[in-house]
Amino acid sequence: MASSSSFVSQEEFNTFYTIDRKVYTLLVINLWRDPVESMQIMALWLWLERVGFNNVVHKILSLPYTLVNELADEAIICLNCINTNQIPTSSENNDIPLTQSLMEKEISLQFFLENRVNGTVGIAKIVNEVCIRALSDIMQQAIERNATQSLVESQMLMMPPSASIHQSLVHPGLRQPRTLGNEVPADDRTMFVTFSKGYPVHEWEVREFFTRLYGDCIESLHMQEVQPHQQALFARIVFHNASNLEMILGGLGKVKFIINGKHVWARKFVPKRARSSLLPPLPTSHLPGTPFRP
Repeated sequence: MASSSSFVSQEEFNTFYTIDRKVYTLLVINLWRDPVESMQIMALWLWLERVGFNNVVHKILSLPYTLVNELADEAIICLNCINTNQIPTSSENNDIPLTQSLMEKEISLQFFLENRVNGTVGIAKIVNEVCIRALSDIMQQAIERNATQSLVESQMLMMPPSASIHQSLVHPGLRQPRTLGNEVPADDRTMFVTFSKGYPVHEWEVREFFTRLYGDCIESLHMQEVQPHQQALFARIVFHNASNLEMILGGLGKVKFIINGKHVWARKFVPKRARSSLLPPLPTSHLPGTPFRP
């Protein structure tokens, strides 16, 4: 592949891997995932195609952003299984349910454990021969965007914690009146936020942050229930209006905030019971018009 691909122009190479470039763009631009880690994720999915799981990337491209993000999280679990030669002690027999739903045949963490040698070699080969050439320009774009965002966030942290200052800098005119008699189901007005382990975020910090920026927008806030002296790792925020949620996420699948110097990731809440129903029916044969990559 390495020698033959040298005779293919960059434009032709990118065209052949159009679908893969779209999914990688979704991961690093739309979902703000780590560019280097996301390249490993893409290599894992391409390796699965090469070992017999057809059209993995094509299927992923058709899914909602929330499911793509959670499939990427499962891919990290699979990569860790390959790299550490062990299944996480907290895992059940199959702790990658979305990945299993996407495939046309059985797959579990045990599969990656049993195929870790071939997986390690195969994924590294795909990174070197495909991903670096096909995705590097998108990676550079994401890295530059992330650096700019980090600079803006650093500047914001050094400014006085004035509601008027934050509002004029971040989202001018975002405060909106609350709609009484809201008929939108609570799940459709709920945001799921996660916190970094080792950097505890308190409920009052979350409330103060969003209230300062968006006004009286929170209907209720549910922190993870934990034992005393344990850290909550996630929370659900129910807003008065669905428009509050849409405004905060800005059409993105996942956004990052910094609350008192601590990173907080936010996305639209998807109830567990609804996740499997979001997956479209899977084809039983190779999708027409999709090039098969041996």
